[in-house]
Amino acid sequence: MKTFILYIESAPDEIRVAILILSLALLWNAENLTADYNKWQHARRNALFILTAAPVQFLLGTAFVAAFDWNQQHYYGMLNWFSFKGSLLAEFFTTFILLDFFEYVYHILMHKYRFLWKFHIVHHSDPVVDVSSTLREHPGETCIRLLFTLLWVVICGAAFWAVLIRQFVQIISNVLAHSNLRLPVKVDRIVGWLFITPNLHHVHHHDKQPFSDTNFGDVLSIWDRMFGTFARLDAQQIQFGIDTIACPEELSRFDRLLMIPFKSMESSQTDAGQMVAESKF
Repeated sequence: MKTFILYIESAPDEIRVAILILSLALLWNAENLTADYNKWQHARRNALFILTAAPVQFLLGTAFVAAFDWNQQHYYGMLNWFSFKGSLLAEFFTTFILLDFFEYVYHILMHKYRFLWKFHIVHHSDPVVDVSSTLREHPGETCIRLLFTLLWVVICGAAFWAVLIRQFVQIISNVLAHSNLRLPVKVDRIVGWLFITPNLHHVHHHDKQPFSDTNFGDVLSIWDRMFGTFARLDAQQIQFGIDTIACPEELSRFDRLLMIPFKSMESSQTDAGQMVAESKF
């Protein structure tokens, strides 16, 4: 285990990129079996967000290294209150759960506060959700997300290796959740008791409230069940996108997408009518 930890700490960025590319490639090809739209045109637009995210991640990466070093030197953070008695597995799972809960809270904040939502809306504005939608994040949100994560890492006192392994799992989970692959209903209900599935995340990408304000979980669905934000909806009823952006031109050009957070948007949220999410606890 220690040898494995030393390995992932030696080349974290290369491993992260490799996992992302492999996950995207495998699920991309699987999606081709059912795709009924121009996947390449859609993916090209979303892939451009890599160009804006990379500089932010690079600049804040040095802050993460400094935070990990500071925590290690000062034994700061909640995880230092516990004695794992040398159990790396116990330390990892505790770190994983704490960080996953943070992602749940962070995601809710991005929806509840108008300033944050104006950045997050770029991700939700995608009229088609597939693996490339994972990349669709405004650089402003990338910066906000990484700063929130940095704060939580300091508060938790998480170990560098534990955060890295969780990120590897998170990448695979996020790419899968955004894919247009669907699990059989019975399988989805079983897996969905613990994990966010594509079916569940698609409900979150529905263009209307209250459904876009459900299923905030990152990897685990337990937080949504615990705090009453869990919902199910028949796949045939889901319409992707966001109903506060009525102009297709806003969604078809990359430069327009980057400007969305800086424009005044009038809410055109429509009533969900008789469509009521079926919650199962």
